[in-house]
Amino acid sequence: MKAPKRCCIWAWCPVGAAQSWDADPWYDHIAGPLADTVPLGTESGINLEILAALEPDLIIGNKVRQEKIYDQLSAIAPTVYAEDLSGDWQKNYQFYADVLGLHDQGAANLAAFNERAAAIGASLGDSINDTISLVRFSPGRTRIYYKDTFAGVILDKVGLKRPAPQDRQDFAEEVQKERIPDMDGDRIFYFSADADPEEAVANLAEWTNDPLWLNLEGVKAGKAQRVSELVWNTGGGIYCAHMMLDELAAIYGVDPQTVD
Repeated sequence: MKAPKRCCIWAWCPVGAAQSWDADPWYDHIAGPLADTVPLGTESGINLEILAALEPDLIIGNKVRQEKIYDQLSAIAPTVYAEDLSGDWQKNYQFYADVLGLHDQGAANLAAFNERAAAIGASLGDSINDTISLVRFSPGRTRIYYKDTFAGVILDKVGLKRPAPQDRQDFAEEVQKERIPDMDGDRIFYFSADADPEEAVANLAEWTNDPLWLNLEGVKAGKAQRVSELVWNTGGGIYCAHMMLDELAAIYGVDPQTVD
């Protein structure tokens, strides 16, 4: 199975784009392909003047982030929106392919990803029965991530299960420390801001040193592991989806199912 190269899926790049969520302007894995792309500000703060100066033929956005400026965007160029974020990343990917006239290529790329995910799952043996917990720690808002999330969808494609408290077709829930027992699983994958700002580091330490956390079976078994926030959460696209499969294969010590 050939995984997508770390380059533009469509063999072209946008003339302008909102900067990556917590990078300036692009995440490392897309910085090369977007070297000639003009940053347009943040997802929720698009610089319309710069955008208009680029004279685009088409604007692609997301209703969650840009619904309020649809009229302004559509006055610049024809504008289309994906409806949602989180667990809809595959639906959005196919939507973007369709509006670019690349339906077949989009469908083929998704089929290749899903086949790769299933192949990794098949290589896990009895470990495919592991329950996988997903938790995000951030100052002021710690959340348990459910199945309708970027990482949750990928775990499902692999065939890995979720603990009973997390086996919900929802996005995420903000919790307080009394809900730490609901974070347990055979494996616990948690993420926090990759840049490790001081406040985030202190918050993570506070939670992961709490007696309730230290008493979790997954923690006591040494199977609570921090993973990349970018790869498992904020990246949200097919590149990071393949990168997450890379990480899962490495964690489990199985063939990542990729060839050159």
